[in-house]
Amino acid sequence: MKTIDAIVEGGKATAGPPLAPALAPMGVNIGQVVAKINEATKGFTGMKVPVKVNVDPKTKAFTVEVGSPPLAEILKKEIGIEKGAGNREAPAGNISMQGVVKVAQMMNKSLGKSTKERVKELLGTCVSMGVNVDGKKAKDITAELEKGNFDSMLKG
Repeated sequence: MKTIDAIVEGGKATAGPPLAPALAPMGVNIGQVVAKINEATKGFTGMKVPVKVNVDPKTKAFTVEVGSPPLAEILKKEIGIEKGAGNREAPAGNISMQGVVKVAQMMNKSLGKSTKERVKELLGTCVSMGVNVDGKKAKDITAELEKGNFDSMLKG
């Protein structure tokens, strides 16, 4: 088996680079691979998604594994922004705490075992991107989270 790693836009992979140059020498039907990737990533439209294409060069059989988009990509889509704040003086955007919890519950590749731990991880990403939560700095929301202010929202 040979593995090709690529990052594609969800639902919009094409038969061009980065996939075609890597797949062509293996004799795989590139159109079928692209169709399978687009089907598997259509839920991540507008986000960059890591994919792995595993190819058996002898049989030309392939499988597609879809990774999880980076947290920053998920956050940007949820908030509707193009990029984080560069200077951190003006916030890049704002997300509600309910939005943070929603995104945290979608996270499947997280080190956090509980929703609260995943929310903390996501708040750290908000800090680095310059995104406010409910109009406050994400660092302040993290302190409130530590005090248990959002425990009722995190149950279930």
